[in-house]
Amino acid sequence: MTKENAIRLFQDQKVRVQWDDEQEKWFFSIVDIIGILTDSPNPRKYWSVLKSRLKQEGSQLTTKCSQLKMQSADGKFYKTDVADTEQLLRLIQSIPSPKAEPFKVWLAKVGYERIEETEDPEIAFDRAMETYFKKGYSKNWINQRLKSIEVR
Repeated sequence: MTKENAIRLFQDQKVRVQWDDEQEKWFFSIVDIIGILTDSPNPRKYWSVLKSRLKQEGSQLTTKCSQLKMQSADGKFYKTDVADTEQLLRLIQSIPSPKAEPFKVWLAKVGYERIEETEDPEIAFDRAMETYFKKGYSKNWINQRLKSIEVR
């Protein structure tokens, strides 16, 4: 397995992922994510029903999802429905499951924070500073980084 064709673990379960050099983003197997979040015995069927429901609701999510060849459990490569990070987060919002709830709460919190930052851009600088501190950067480095962002 390479960086481009990898398996990630989420709650000790495998999620097939693939890196796209052209778009410079990761794509995740939708069926794998649904299987983890729903504990469904048949995640493919769950995804099929969910796609129909989303189309009926007028969602464009399913038309934006694409297919990539990914390796299955039998070692063969099959076309698999995939989603990038943004699509995946939208998909999680549509899954009624206790395991999906922490993601939904996090998305709501982040959305609220971004709205606050729109009203007061200083909040974005404070958030960036806090994030850099948590990552272990020095106060001097953080100040220089924020000044260079401000100049641009």
